[in-house]
Amino acid sequence: MLVVGGLYSICSFAAGIAGNLFAFVLFVSPIPTFRRIIRSKSTEQFSGLPYIYALLNCLICLWYGTPIVSPGIILVFTVNSIGAVFQLVYITIFIIHAEGSKKLKMLGLVLGVFAVFAAIVVISLYLFEPASRQTFVGYLSVFSLICMFASPLFIINLVIKTKSVEYMPFYLSLATFLMSLSFFAYGMFKNDPFLSIPNGIGGVLGVIQLVLYYRYSNSGEEPRAPLLDSYA
Repeated sequence: MLVVGGLYSICSFAAGIAGNLFAFVLFVSPIPTFRRIIRSKSTEQFSGLPYIYALLNCLICLWYGTPIVSPGIILVFTVNSIGAVFQLVYITIFIIHAEGSKKLKMLGLVLGVFAVFAAIVVISLYLFEPASRQTFVGYLSVFSLICMFASPLFIINLVIKTKSVEYMPFYLSLATFLMSLSFFAYGMFKNDPFLSIPNGIGGVLGVIQLVLYYRYSNSGEEPRAPLLDSYA
């Protein structure tokens, strides 16, 4: 029994670590975009909204992974802490190089994100007992993750319409699938539906992206834009 329990714990930890590693690939994927922004000293037609959404998602999921909310899933906390740092760096660079009106809009959105996050923390701490606190924050994290699926859904729709994988790099589609699969397994090992259900959906979307890539990759177009690159 002890051997089985130990193996179970090892598999759970391995799934969480794998999820962190694959998520890191996604976190660094916008770096070429921001190198371009820094070189040109302009945000051009790039939108900062995906990074605002990603920051809010990371903060909510980070809070869900804290021991005070959900004991035993610290790897959810670590991955989203790293993700929040990356998003803050990207947003800071974007604000520095944005024009006046866009700069003010982004600053307002960042303040709004932190205000929403602060409200979630205060409400969950002072209005909910530990068991119901996890449920409350868990539902928020699921909603946030499902909203984040808008990006791959948009890409899937674009690929089907254009019959081209030009804007769907293979390595990002693969990393999305593997990250979702890893955290789906982590959620199953931890018996946590707030992890397994949204990541199961993400895994299905990842499979669809890979199938579409295989279907349309012979069109002669080379993928060139990361998933998080969004144009206004």
